[in-house]
Amino acid sequence: MQYTLKKSLGQHFLKDENISRKIVDVLQQSIDETGIHQVLEVGPGAGALTKYLLKLDDIDFKAAELDAEKVAYLEKTFPLIKDKIIHKDFLDIETPFENAFIVVGNFPYNISTQIVFKVLEWKQQVPVMIGMFQKEVAQRIASKPGTKVYGILSVLTQAFYTVEYLFDVLPGCFTPPPKVISGVIRLKARNTPSEIRNQKDFFALVKTAFNQRRKTLRNAVRNLFEESILKEDIFNKRAEQLSIEEFTALTFKMNEV
Repeated sequence: MQYTLKKSLGQHFLKDENISRKIVDVLQQSIDETGIHQVLEVGPGAGALTKYLLKLDDIDFKAAELDAEKVAYLEKTFPLIKDKIIHKDFLDIETPFENAFIVVGNFPYNISTQIVFKVLEWKQQVPVMIGMFQKEVAQRIASKPGTKVYGILSVLTQAFYTVEYLFDVLPGCFTPPPKVISGVIRLKARNTPSEIRNQKDFFALVKTAFNQRRKTLRNAVRNLFEESILKEDIFNKRAEQLSIEEFTALTFKMNEV
């Protein structure tokens, strides 16, 4: 049974067996470390990772796939996957397990950032995520203060997870080859996540600060704080100069959003 590639869904299918095995090895290590055996694959596509995931001992496996043609292909090619596929857009599904689970996938590039935000919504249930992104997106998630790519995605993710940049994946490892290098990262829930007043305020602060990242914090987030607070020295900095801890501490001084 053949399948077609759909550019509209950002499909670049992994064909390099060595890369697939490396990703699954990281997953197995994460299962061993956490003791969590429930795994959700996002966007299995033609099954490059799936065929290895189905062979893992003692895991409760599910996969979210939007493309009906790929669902049919997977069920025909890997009979074990029957009844394990959630045939929906990952961004629209409810949590697929009652308890904690690990998310893994070669993520469609066109929704990869949204996938991270979805995992952040589920952070109480997802202690580990292993994903392949465009390299520049992976670097942005993993970046540190003071770098050009440090931004909204970096701060919101690293407040709750430590980020490991694992390895690059070259275009020739895919069909069709993308025009960019890819990168695989692992998110691991922080043992002591940053304290914030509440998530709504935190997200509003970070997004407002970086939406005008060339301005000092004082000018970028003026509407979120009382004038007396804005006199503090920290507001002389620009958003990219603030650590995760400085952002989270500021949530306790904000006006209610």
